[in-house]
Amino acid sequence: MTSKLMGQGVQRVEDQRFLRGQGRYVDDVAVEQDVLHAAVLRSPHAHARVLDIDVSDVLDVEGVHLVYTYEDLTGPMAEPLPLLIPHPALTEGRTQYALAKDEVNYVGEAIAFVVAEDRYIAEDAVSKIRVQYEFLPAVVGVDAARAATDLVHADVPGNIAAKLEQNVGDAVAAIAAAPHKLELELTIERSACTPMEGRGTVARWDRDLNRLQLWTSTQSSTGVRAAVAVKMGLDLGQVDVITPDVGGGFGVKINHPWPEELLVPLAARVLGRTVKFTEDRREHFISSAHERGQVQHIEVGFDDDGRLLGLNVEFWHDHGAYIPYGLIVPIITSTQLLGPYKPQNYRVYFESLYTNTVMVTPYRGAGRPQGCYAMERTMDAIAKYLGKDRAEVRAVNFIQPDEFPFDQGLIFQDGRELEYDSGDYPASLEKIKALVGWDEFPAFKAEMAAEGRRVGIGLACYVEGTGVGPYEGAHVHIETTGKVKVATGLTTQGQGHATVFAQLVADELGVKFEDVEVVTGDTRRMPYAVGTFASRAAVMSGSAIHLAAKRAKEKALKIAGEALEADPADLEIVDGVVSVKGSPGSSIDLGTVSVLSNPLRYAFDEASKAATQFSVGDPGKPPVPEDEEPGLEGRDFYSPERATFASGMHAVIVETDPDTAEITILKYAVVHDCGNLINPMIVEGQIHGGVAQGIGGALYERMAYDESGQLLNASFMDFLMPYVTEVPDGIDIDHLETPSPLNPLGIKGAGEAGVIPSAAVFAAAIEDAEAPYVPGLVITAMPISPSELYALRHSQGLENS
Repeated sequence: MTSKLMGQGVQRVEDQRFLRGQGRYVDDVAVEQDVLHAAVLRSPHAHARVLDIDVSDVLDVEGVHLVYTYEDLTGPMAEPLPLLIPHPALTEGRTQYALAKDEVNYVGEAIAFVVAEDRYIAEDAVSKIRVQYEFLPAVVGVDAARAATDLVHADVPGNIAAKLEQNVGDAVAAIAAAPHKLELELTIERSACTPMEGRGTVARWDRDLNRLQLWTSTQSSTGVRAAVAVKMGLDLGQVDVITPDVGGGFGVKINHPWPEELLVPLAARVLGRTVKFTEDRREHFISSAHERGQVQHIEVGFDDDGRLLGLNVEFWHDHGAYIPYGLIVPIITSTQLLGPYKPQNYRVYFESLYTNTVMVTPYRGAGRPQGCYAMERTMDAIAKYLGKDRAEVRAVNFIQPDEFPFDQGLIFQDGRELEYDSGDYPASLEKIKALVGWDEFPAFKAEMAAEGRRVGIGLACYVEGTGVGPYEGAHVHIETTGKVKVATGLTTQGQGHATVFAQLVADELGVKFEDVEVVTGDTRRMPYAVGTFASRAAVMSGSAIHLAAKRAKEKALKIAGEALEADPADLEIVDGVVSVKGSPGSSIDLGTVSVLSNPLRYAFDEASKAATQFSVGDPGKPPVPEDEEPGLEGRDFYSPERATFASGMHAVIVETDPDTAEITILKYAVVHDCGNLINPMIVEGQIHGGVAQGIGGALYERMAYDESGQLLNASFMDFLMPYVTEVPDGIDIDHLETPSPLNPLGIKGAGEAGVIPSAAVFAAAIEDAEAPYVPGLVITAMPISPSELYALRHSQGLENS
């Protein structure tokens, strides 16, 4: 009997291939073919006019096939790259060109493109290109951008791309009338995705078919397809985009098209050869997107219980030199900042600012870590001011279970209402307190203090909008062998899609899990899709796959009913066999049903003979009934009314060294609610990975620019990351399941949950550890290093002896 797989910790089917070194990434494509290689000349300056580009020394280099500068681009290729997500508030949107025109605005901007017999020749050729610059002042950081003494773009006043304000009630008046008031100034520095695999693109132009085949490491195959078609003047049907294995995305690969995703196929068409570009690590640091940099000012009014009466937040977002992904990150900060709370009166205002640094696109968490940091630090400050338990202050502000759906009165990133669909925040709080030992911690702290050890505990809560639209689709095809082929258009970069999607299909169709094969990110198999980001894959593609499998099942039962002379309602499918309920002897294999679904004129083998015109069918009826198609398959799409909202709480216990200020994690606990779980083991894996990434963002990782716009730590020798020694061996995880009413599976996303509260929870725990020794110490900037904590001890007041 086939047992239900939904909710089971099925082992990932992907892992053996990767563990055996059999993964196939973009750089593995076309390795045995006659491939040309590309390299890019990138600006060494953060801000300069390009006066002249001399490529004469390159033209005679043996092995060089092509050199492009902006002057060689024509038509749509010579126009700026797309502003992917316009917004009414984005009044001064600017995007870069595929190759710099007249001006460069960050170190790493593409200036020239060379294609040669191999990468070594291409790199040598790039080094021979001579560029004459007129240097311009660099604008680096939020403070410089706000001062606007210098401008990134001469036609953008004040360096401001956008201003946006949202109001619920009258926050300013409510704060003025509140019995208690506080103000906080908080900053988060820049960081970035550092995936195992950088960006890469391979293109082949088929002159016989007048068709482009493109492999690229992306989070949106269909997005790249559309962009390339527009820029190259091709029909969508002339472009196939295939995303093979992706060694990490985390948001940096959701932006499209990158210059190389246009220049590589352009060169392939011109040269009639396969062309490949693989980004090196330094290129990734200086020319791929960053995130996180914000300065945030909070004013809050509250009562004696710590209940929020008014919240007024203003923040300034550093989006870098260009803004191709629109206002998604600051909009998410401005709305998701509220978390599980209901402040009654809320005003938020932000400015998105240009700087002469790498552009910003979403990075795992996408604005939520900044928002959670602002809100949770505010909760900690209220509790400290009132002398109350931090958990109690949070509890009095929670949206209650009987208040769902709860409309926060704001507009979310998808243009829909910020309306939470389900949750139980008080239950989550009780679970996290039990998991971390919240009530027992004061005794533990006293015990450690007696030994001369400093320990502290932190708590942070969040709500995460997941499963944003507009849609995803799926195609489920039952082969004549009984095997099931599933295609969905979104890409996969480590989330376990081949496992969880197969679980859903096996459950709905009643087939064996091992008989289901899942393909993602191939526009030949599913041309209509959006992409993998915003914790949307399970909600969007999972729902679409479930619906498509349902369609395939309905057709299978109808055809089987005719073959078995039974009512389809009386049939069931178990382990790939259709039978009459209660009468297993009357049955037919699903593969045979697939054979019967496709009326044939010719017999190719014994199986197909059963579907030929003299073997099956009613001579009085057409072989293919009206409104049906041959073949045993289902195709469907899922498009939601609005996002669904997952939630969770993290708690951490840390120890700070009295002498070195080194920070050690003693315990980390997570409670997470992503609705009904498809595969708990994969959800926990996502949380583990997110926590590790969050630890990096809170304690180690930052992009260190100097005042001239040079990135000082553009290598893994200088960019600090946590190793396995810095991540806790065990992370205690508990789940709460409040099903979403918005999709057929009752699920919510989980991909970004692990990273969202990290800055907030570590700031709280470190501050708590230091409180008895440096009463004036307040952590207002993240990430924080031991040297910075050491400096804080002495700048905010001498330690108590």
